[in-house]
Amino acid sequence: MKLKDIVEKLNLKVLAAEDKLDKEVSGGYTSDLLSDVIANSQEGNLWITLQTHQNIVAVAKLKDLAGIVIVNNRAPDEETVKKATEENVPLLGSEEMAFEISGKLYELISQ
Repeated sequence: MKLKDIVEKLNLKVLAAEDKLDKEVSGGYTSDLLSDVIANSQEGNLWITLQTHQNIVAVAKLKDLAGIVIVNNRAPDEETVKKATEENVPLLGSEEMAFEISGKLYELISQ
């Protein structure tokens, strides 16, 4: 499923790299621990986290993730948005909790 379709269906806010939403999403990965994401996420996953610092962009780029969803209505700092834009990493926002977004993403992708 394309990232742009997920953004629309889950009512996500696009915070950075809006022109990079044509990426194919292979699955999701929910974690707030960067080392866990590095060790266990897969290429094309959509990462769900409450982290907002710019290191999340580096991890997403390293693992070639489809994008990052920041949950709980948290706002990334200006440097994180700038870094995501520079690195072409879609940065998305949601008011919902990680549990809710994870479940909805699973339903969408497994149809």
